[in-house]
Amino acid sequence: MLRDQPRAHLPHQTGRTLPPLWLFTDKRNDAILEQAVRRLPRGSGIVFRHYHLETAARRVRFNTVKKLARRHGHILFLAGSPSLARSWGADGVHRRSKRRMLPQGLLHSAPVHDAREIAQANQVGADLYFLSPIFATRSHPGQRPLNPLQALRLSALCLGPVVYLGGMNRNRYRTHKSRLTHGWAAIDALR
Repeated sequence: MLRDQPRAHLPHQTGRTLPPLWLFTDKRNDAILEQAVRRLPRGSGIVFRHYHLETAARRVRFNTVKKLARRHGHILFLAGSPSLARSWGADGVHRRSKRRMLPQGLLHSAPVHDAREIAQANQVGADLYFLSPIFATRSHPGQRPLNPLQALRLSALCLGPVVYLGGMNRNRYRTHKSRLTHGWAAIDALR
């Protein structure tokens, strides 16, 4: 049976409220990234990935995004290690982890796709769960999206706020949101 109850949208480590709208970065949106960050509603979230860049170039790009994020009141996570996220001045770290991280002062978001990954994220104390793919996505071509019932069942397993990712846009989120979901994230829909 699904636990259809409201979620507390406060992460257990810091007490900070997490935004319902998140922009994921990668090379697909790099050319318009500054514009996309400016267009986000104040206080949105950004997960900086940019895996295609070498470390030095990635840090320069991150710093540019960080300045804009701070100016617009956005929260900024870095996909990578907690030590890297801390040294670069991120608000959080986005990654899978097999052991409890306790990243002092950092929030932790986890990418989850199935019950096993959710259990793992629960075990390590993730503050936020990015559940995907809700729809077919260019990021993972050929990966079968979750059907609405699967997404709800998986959301019910998460011990923190759930953000839908994968082919999402505002209209799709409106038709798929429930009391088990906190928000949505995208790459292409937030241009």
